[in-house]
Amino acid sequence: MYTDTHNHTIHYSSDAKMTIDELINSCINKGVSRVAITEHYDLDYPCKDETFDFDLNNYGENFKLWKEKSSKLNGPELLMGIEIGWQEHLKDRIEATASSLPFDQIILSEHVFNGKDVYFLTNLKDLSAKERQSKYIYNLAYMANQINNYNIIAHYDYIDRYLPASIAGVYYDNCPEEFDYLFETIIKKDKALEINTGSIEKNIQKGLSNPMPDINIIKRYIELGGKLITLGSDSHTTDTLCKYFIETANYLNSLGVEAICYFKNGIPQFESITNL
Repeated sequence: MYTDTHNHTIHYSSDAKMTIDELINSCINKGVSRVAITEHYDLDYPCKDETFDFDLNNYGENFKLWKEKSSKLNGPELLMGIEIGWQEHLKDRIEATASSLPFDQIILSEHVFNGKDVYFLTNLKDLSAKERQSKYIYNLAYMANQINNYNIIAHYDYIDRYLPASIAGVYYDNCPEEFDYLFETIIKKDKALEINTGSIEKNIQKGLSNPMPDINIIKRYIELGGKLITLGSDSHTTDTLCKYFIETANYLNSLGVEAICYFKNGIPQFESITNL
């Protein structure tokens, strides 16, 4: 099974429901040999009912214990990561956070759009696909350009994740200039593009005829020279760990992607795609 680079536990991500013990045991049962723990870290999060700000030193110390526990149980190799949420005024604090611990990998993401988490926005459906996607992808590209200390850009399709099937779906042709800006930025900086299977699962649940990433998004990324792609389930519960990884990897392979990657000590490690 391929490495799952995006997961959250109940210990530090307030919206997660699985413990580290449950994650380890689930990986053992599923034959998963490596996962990254990427707890949410969204400073100045606008929804007061949830908090994604935790003691980084405490996380670092506990992670050492988690890693030892998994090793003793012959469980998965645990990679220490974090998912840092972007807001422009947080730039310096984000860079400081990224330097605070010896992370294996750092995910940079944008949850807050127009002042609220996309999850809570009720008026997104009032914007055209071009309007909302152009702005969101531009924001990701700008974020990727402004920050240096990260490895992965998360869920480019988050903006449409909670919209109904009739209007959902992120496509290259809706905002080609913005996608090119994003791809050119992360390629130049040797950062990775995440394919988030949590988004794919949502598309399947909605009944979309093609739940996989838009062909033109993947092809354009490759055409511009993109070589770093990660698979992340964005799991908050054990049932989605590595879900749809085989199907997604095979789909990417059909478009010319020969390997996916994960990060260890900030350095990309490649896994060849084979038809499993």
